[in-house]
Amino acid sequence: MDEEEGEQIVGQRKTETGSRGGPGGVVATAGQSDARDYGSGHINRSCRDPTPSTGPPHPESLVDLPPELLVEIFSLLPGTVLPNVALVCRKFRQILNTETIWRKRCMEEFGMNEDLRKMEARGVSSQDLYVKRVSPRVKSGRFMKLLPDYENMDYRDVYTHLLHPYRHILGLWQPDIGPYGGLLNVVVDGLFVIGWMYLPPHDPRVEDPMRRRPLFRIHLLDCKKATVECMYGHRGPHKGDIQTVKKDEFSTKCNQTDYHRMPGGRQEEFRTWLEDEWGRTLEEIFHEHMQELILMKFIYTSQYDNCLTYRRIYLPPTMPSDLLKPGLFKGTYGSHGLEIVMLSFHGTSARATKLTGDPNVPAGQLTLDVDLSRPVILPELEQQRKIEELSQIVMRIHDEVQGEAEQQASGASATGRCAAEGACGGSSGAEAEEGDRGAASDSCQSGPEESNHSDDPLPFVLPLGVMARNEVYPRSCRKCFYGTGLIAGHGFTSPERTPGLFVLFDEDRFGFIWLELKSFSLYSRLTDHLDHAHAPSMERFEAMLRNMQSWTS
Repeated sequence: MDEEEGEQIVGQRKTETGSRGGPGGVVATAGQSDARDYGSGHINRSCRDPTPSTGPPHPESLVDLPPELLVEIFSLLPGTVLPNVALVCRKFRQILNTETIWRKRCMEEFGMNEDLRKMEARGVSSQDLYVKRVSPRVKSGRFMKLLPDYENMDYRDVYTHLLHPYRHILGLWQPDIGPYGGLLNVVVDGLFVIGWMYLPPHDPRVEDPMRRRPLFRIHLLDCKKATVECMYGHRGPHKGDIQTVKKDEFSTKCNQTDYHRMPGGRQEEFRTWLEDEWGRTLEEIFHEHMQELILMKFIYTSQYDNCLTYRRIYLPPTMPSDLLKPGLFKGTYGSHGLEIVMLSFHGTSARATKLTGDPNVPAGQLTLDVDLSRPVILPELEQQRKIEELSQIVMRIHDEVQGEAEQQASGASATGRCAAEGACGGSSGAEAEEGDRGAASDSCQSGPEESNHSDDPLPFVLPLGVMARNEVYPRSCRKCFYGTGLIAGHGFTSPERTPGLFVLFDEDRFGFIWLELKSFSLYSRLTDHLDHAHAPSMERFEAMLRNMQSWTS
């Protein structure tokens, strides 16, 4: 399906002089005789065999095909070209009124797989806000206005007035909420287009499934007009608006922010938000610094009132050489709770980028950078328990990395001076530098290289004194690598990369030991199925990562 911005469904259906218009509302002026001439006008009738045929007549053009075969053919065409097909003749226009054609387009292009004649209408419960299906027979009270008139809708109306106009906002998005970021997934769900905000499970249950909260929905209140509703707050859906700012960017606006307020004022709103966000009360959080961070986040995020700007993000492409399948993970970040990161692979490095962040390291920043060319062999369990032993192993590699970086920098400056002075007498310096780098690399990998090819589980234990938010962590791992993590002061001041150990447990879990902080982060894969989210190419994905960092820098 063409994705250009200017692409539109042509017009609306019309009824003119007793004949029903084609899809998109284009009324063709060709008559039946014109249709026959259109399909067979290029045939030299004088060259026909005058001998009568004994078998069934062969169709001389597309127009001569039986209607049921034309329905199958038209069902294979993108919905955006069907209005042009309707311009050909009256027969095509009439066949394009067939629901089967538009049902198949809704299913194949947007994943709609529910029968509009049988599906349950979705409503909003005051308890769980659009989590349950509500029976369409329940039409009393305030639900009367919430239920769409699905009995009078057809698939062409849904395609033309709902799915196609809002196709550009389907997929994954990151809201602009300062350092906190977020993850929004816009999907087609029955007769609705819904924006779900994905929230990590309550700290520290990192392996629990993600939580979802609806921020907006779009549906047809009648057959011709799509309605946008804000779902934020605790009083049900209310009027909202969506605007496309530019390509890969859109914004939402709530037109009735009073629906976000609660009778008990800000205190009640804070208590409700805290229970939903953290699964506990403020009295149950004894750490004073954590209380300050929680209150700061509530004040900052609640000021937006669901009036947000979103930028498109993609899932990382998968390559056969990847250490594990890239994707989204939930990770523990100490007093900041659980955050969402995106793991991607770039040559010999694995990178974790924050989708949600905190006042120290905001969303969009590279939280982990792992060097896959520098594996680490863990010592025996007894030695693993000593933080000093593990620090010596990692810092030895860290010093080598820094030494190589300094050699490359000095070599580059020397090469520049030689080029400027024209006094270079050969490549001995470059060869020596290459030799030093190779020697350093060999000394780092001489032992681990053999174990790097083995997926046998290795015993693993956290060093004594290393803090972990989740006491239940895997006691065996597959591989370990040297890496760095990003730390910073409040307000992302004085950011620096600190050495640590990347630990691969299995396909769905990995960890990172922050040596300087003496803390451990455990990451667990987000297993939700995410449509319309894969990057078109590696180049587009890397450009997106660069843009994400610029949003918060």
